[in-house]
Amino acid sequence: MMKLILHNLKHFMITTTILLMGLVGFAVSIGADVHYNDNRLMYKIDQSGPFAFYKDNQLAINYLRGNRTDGYSVDKQSVSLNKTTSVKVYFPLEDNHFEFQLNPTIKEPKTHYNDQGAILAISDIESGYKTFRDFLIANSVINQELEWTFGNGHLVLVGDFTDRGYSTNQVLWFIYKLEQEAMPHGGTVHYILGNHEIKNLQGNYQKAGKRYLQVAAMLGKQEVEMFDDNAFLGRWLHSKNSVELINGYLFVHGGIHPDLAKADWSLTDINQIVRQNYRKAYFPTPEKNKDALLLSLTKGPSWYRGYFDNSLSQAEVESGLDKFGAKAVIVGHTPQGNINTQYQGKVIAIDVNHPKDYRDTFPSRHSEGLLIENNQYFRLLEDGTKEVL
Repeated sequence: MMKLILHNLKHFMITTTILLMGLVGFAVSIGADVHYNDNRLMYKIDQSGPFAFYKDNQLAINYLRGNRTDGYSVDKQSVSLNKTTSVKVYFPLEDNHFEFQLNPTIKEPKTHYNDQGAILAISDIESGYKTFRDFLIANSVINQELEWTFGNGHLVLVGDFTDRGYSTNQVLWFIYKLEQEAMPHGGTVHYILGNHEIKNLQGNYQKAGKRYLQVAAMLGKQEVEMFDDNAFLGRWLHSKNSVELINGYLFVHGGIHPDLAKADWSLTDINQIVRQNYRKAYFPTPEKNKDALLLSLTKGPSWYRGYFDNSLSQAEVESGLDKFGAKAVIVGHTPQGNINTQYQGKVIAIDVNHPKDYRDTFPSRHSEGLLIENNQYFRLLEDGTKEVL
């Protein structure tokens, strides 16, 4: 009897192990992972900032100080809208800062760019400042002092750099710093908004780190006010495009629905219409709205996933590219195991699961980016390795 029990138990354990291995393999194949080992520094409030708001023809700049034991306070200063001012951003995980000049004036970017500069694209950082910074250092976009070294190159950020993490403030200010410092070298930082930036502009913080609700309260604000039009970062985000054509390549977070090829909008039109609605939560209505395609949560350029559900033909993909004079479209939004090309190289998918700042994952995550140089594609790895795509 005991031998029979042991025999059955052995087979049960073998079967269970095989099933678990198969489950893990399947999870890995679809990009799933498990989070563990959260670092409590993610909740640290002391030295958080800057939080900048337009008020009475000045820019009010705030930093939070203190801790739960001694209490919290707000350091405040006001600067003229006609002057730049030096600010610094604290990163608790490493107990360090980066500094830059803040210019209260914000300008909308162009939609079309055409030069000989190389292009490095990365997407879906999801509030991972350390990952983002280290990737740019490893691939010679910046040096160890965080100074721009990419010359006249284009750094293209293809959306979803906010939410799902605890370094949103660091990531956004870091992008702003890079944007300002690239210009004197002839370089350009392109921040293409994804659906999560738009969610934040709409006041949807369901995927935001919990600490940001506390931060807003300490500043005497509701969370929705952190990215409204009186907030510097809110106004700056609102100025950004949802699609750009750079050296013949189309960059958009979600994609180009085939119906866009049949519409009479230009890329400039698309950016203007979507920008005008960044702060409006969209809901389908029975009335026909000519802009509904652009604002749709399934078909809009920041939300579309049609390249990855086997619903498109090669001709449909190319019709969208032909309309806008593009060689290929580069998209994020839909996670991939690795950066890859689809539809005979006309679609390049660059959304990978990047490492998190304050937690580990199993299996480990690894960053990738896309380099376009002399019309050739390269996969860039987080250690600086460059592979032909």
